[in-house]
Amino acid sequence: MRGVVFDGVRADVVDDLEIRDPGPGEVLVDVAAAGLCHSDLSVIDGTIPFPAPVVLGHEGAGVVEAVGPGVTHVSPGDHVALSTLANCGACADCDRGRPTMCRKAIGRPTQPFSRGGTPLYQFAANSSFAERTVVKAVQAVPIPAEIPLTSAALMGCGVLTGVGAVLNRARVGQGDTVVVIGTGGIGLNVLQGARIAGASRIVAVDANPDKEAVARQFGATDFLTSAGGVREVLPHGADHVFECVGRVELVRQAVDLLDRHGQAVLLGMPGADAEASFVVASLFLDKSILGCRYGSSRPQRDIRLYADLYRQGRLLLDELVTETYPVEDFAKAAEDARQGRVARGVLVF
Repeated sequence: MRGVVFDGVRADVVDDLEIRDPGPGEVLVDVAAAGLCHSDLSVIDGTIPFPAPVVLGHEGAGVVEAVGPGVTHVSPGDHVALSTLANCGACADCDRGRPTMCRKAIGRPTQPFSRGGTPLYQFAANSSFAERTVVKAVQAVPIPAEIPLTSAALMGCGVLTGVGAVLNRARVGQGDTVVVIGTGGIGLNVLQGARIAGASRIVAVDANPDKEAVARQFGATDFLTSAGGVREVLPHGADHVFECVGRVELVRQAVDLLDRHGQAVLLGMPGADAEASFVVASLFLDKSILGCRYGSSRPQRDIRLYADLYRQGRLLLDELVTETYPVEDFAKAAEDARQGRVARGVLVF
């Protein structure tokens, strides 16, 4: 079968992947579509260290082909969105409703794929850049069949991360003010999360003026090409500032733009050893800096919620998909993503 494999030097589309059958508590999924996220590119450029060879991809949707023993919540033929959280469901963090903190779900990559007899790792417990993948049952979330799979593919990462950061981590309230630095795929979902939460002023900041129209479509009330203008819109600063780019100087800007009792939420992914600085005294007015893993999500709950919001017309999914690419055009899709030409490119099989 086809898939995108990174060998430690370069990523190529291959056609000779093999995958094992699902075991107990696992689901085999025919992947129909997979979003190309910057995290996949970060594996290729080394920003995210990951063992190779590895099958890339971590947000996707498809149709259940088979289930292993003990799986009861999905059946062959069901449409599912795939999350990256292979959480155990039994540890203290899972029991508290914090699956993103499950220690058994982080840093333990498996090798369900092979190629010519050589095992290949699975990226983010998902590997949606393959025609078929095996995931833990908890990662396969049933969705209504009327949601296009090219749109549903984005629910498993971009939507969970961006909207989840607003609703779950920051808990933006009715009438709050929000600044979003960076309007790529994650930033757009933060914007619509803030809109859904009822924020009164939502300021999008992006150096590319061509992104204004789509930022406003997703919820921005104001658009700026520099964070320097935020204080003209919000003289006292913002209740919430989301950094969605992953540059340390923007982390400092996010802190500096906060109002009293404000919080900066860090979503961008800088290098693993990157350090940021800020004035410590600036936090003494009850300000906070929050990390956020995967939108502090509970995927089985949140994806169902977002599917309902989509059907109500409140959550935009179709509009996130700028372009679809056959998997053979991975190189073009990756370059378009690097150059910021797409909100989200989606690979299709």
